[in-house]
Amino acid sequence: MLSAACMLTGCQSPKATPPVIGSMAQATRNNGYSLLHQLLNEQKDVSILRFIKREHYDVRNLVKKIAAASGAGAELLEDFARRDPSVILKDIDLPPGEVATRESIAATKKKELLGQTGDDFELTLLLTQTEALSYAWHLAKVTGENEPQPERARALAGVSEDMKNLYQEVFALLLSKTELTAAHHVKTQKQ
Repeated sequence: MLSAACMLTGCQSPKATPPVIGSMAQATRNNGYSLLHQLLNEQKDVSILRFIKREHYDVRNLVKKIAAASGAGAELLEDFARRDPSVILKDIDLPPGEVATRESIAATKKKELLGQTGDDFELTLLLTQTEALSYAWHLAKVTGENEPQPERARALAGVSEDMKNLYQEVFALLLSKTELTAAHHVKTQKQ
């Protein structure tokens, strides 16, 4: 897309420079570690909502499971960083537009979650979890694919699999909740 833009605007392509072997993979790895660590750190606190909001038993238990798995994943990454200084957890390096967009999304979700109750709250919470878990699943996968240490790559594959399984659990629960809500809505409309 960049080369097409350059052709359309008449700019010249810069001279090709040979890539530094491993530098792109290491940059991707460290950025992945950083983003994954940030996300898991945020997700480990999701169960705190139970002190503010009430949800059904099935949602509460699944949220606790997500928080526990996220906490364990964050600790795993912190252990990697303690043992190997080349693993950097503070390399977020996002463009300003992405940072601003993420902050806007977070503020909107916070307002929605705090302003809702009952089924609306649960559905919104489950939707936010599908987004976060899908991102964590793929982020751990990509980070693992760029990790040269086989043990850490396997551990990241495990984190990815955990996030994938939790995503599937949340999706199934979300589906059952929306079906129940839709059936209840139809039933009340008929009365």
